[in-house]
Amino acid sequence: MKKLQIKTKILASITFLSFGLAGFANAGAHSEDVYGPFPVTLKGYSGDCTNTVSYSGQIARHAQHDSLKAASTKGSYDDMNAYYIGADGDQALLAPSSKDGFPIMQTLVNEISSGKNLSGKTYKGTITAWPNNMTAPEVIDFWMMKAADNPKDVSVGLNYQQLLSKFIMGAVFYNQAVDNYLDEKMGADSKPNDKPYKDGACYTGKEHSWDEAFGYWGAAAHSLLLSAEDNYNVAKRKDLAAADYNGDGVVDLKSEYVFAHAYYASSFDKGGKTSYLEDITRAFLDGRKLITSANGEKLSDAQRSELMGHVNVINENWQKVIAESVFKYAGSTYKSLVALESVGNADLAKEFDKYMKYWGELKGFSMALQVGKENIGETATKLNRMVGFGPMLLDETQIVGIKGMSGSDGKYITSEYEMGKIYSMHDAKLHMLKIQKLMIDQFGVEARGNDMLAEMSDLASKIGTSDSAEND
Repeated sequence: MKKLQIKTKILASITFLSFGLAGFANAGAHSEDVYGPFPVTLKGYSGDCTNTVSYSGQIARHAQHDSLKAASTKGSYDDMNAYYIGADGDQALLAPSSKDGFPIMQTLVNEISSGKNLSGKTYKGTITAWPNNMTAPEVIDFWMMKAADNPKDVSVGLNYQQLLSKFIMGAVFYNQAVDNYLDEKMGADSKPNDKPYKDGACYTGKEHSWDEAFGYWGAAAHSLLLSAEDNYNVAKRKDLAAADYNGDGVVDLKSEYVFAHAYYASSFDKGGKTSYLEDITRAFLDGRKLITSANGEKLSDAQRSELMGHVNVINENWQKVIAESVFKYAGSTYKSLVALESVGNADLAKEFDKYMKYWGELKGFSMALQVGKENIGETATKLNRMVGFGPMLLDETQIVGIKGMSGSDGKYITSEYEMGKIYSMHDAKLHMLKIQKLMIDQFGVEARGNDMLAEMSDLASKIGTSDSAEND
């Protein structure tokens, strides 16, 4: 009986939420701090739509990313690729999934939105942070091929689950939001507010473009009603009461869950030093209210100027969230390098596994930082050189290139270089601290998780170079 009730609720929700967050209409008094519902402003619309908020396609891609991440440890390229390219038919959600005390409404990708994929929305440019000038889709495909053979390749120190997840969040969600929907589509002549986004839609061009950017951000529609810790616990599937805004007993991924960079923002904010989640989500909400207030007319120059002020808040803080992640995992990698120097043989495999995970997160986030709207130029060059193509291995070698492009033929080249080692284990540790300093100097990160900079001077003196404490 219980399964039947849940299935009935799901089917009803698919119909009722076809335009986004209509489920909130049943939640009683609506809060002004919730993203939606927003009324129809499109002139001449005669359908039965009453709520113009729609970003279910973006949520479907979050679910595809989470499911691809889960599949990446199972050894099947086809399974991973199915979530990346959006295979036909109903794909089961591997993640997020229900757990005791935290039931999730949807179990299939198509219950969120059908016909969606990650591949078509991936940044198409060349990735200089990875060998052979591969494009972002080529890098992702290469990693999926490698993950199918060996999800954690100890021989070169690569954890493909972390590389795939952290880079896809940047190359799809971050890139699409800040370099497409909040950039080109905010232009005066692009997706105008006095015309539908597409034929038959009840929302205007600007309304839907803004909503789609919000969807990629990953916050719950009611995130502003929650503390940073509450939002963090929702993403961890630990707090049903915080997630279940409309009180129906299940979590609707379309509106009540916290994904991707919004989750990372909450993880930093709960320390009390930052307010990234609140600032970005508030800017999205205020921007949407501004667009709605135009009442289906083209935005005036003054309105567009005010709207771009909200865009600037979003762009600056979203970039900081990713930079904070780089900072945190540089610190984690540093601590693992220190531990590896003294760990006993019995614990070596466990410690090296942690090291691979942290370096993979560092690398993925550092690559994500480079696919936003802003070209970070020299900062990217410094970052890529200090992070490297692979982590420093215990024999003080690391990846210096790839022979071939495809996952099946591509062979990693590891070397110390003929004219001397790339750098020593001590140098690798120092580079992690230099990365932390770079994130402060260039992006002004404030949460600073795993801050290890107090050890920089002592480490530099041990290496014995006069300029070791400076950024490369």
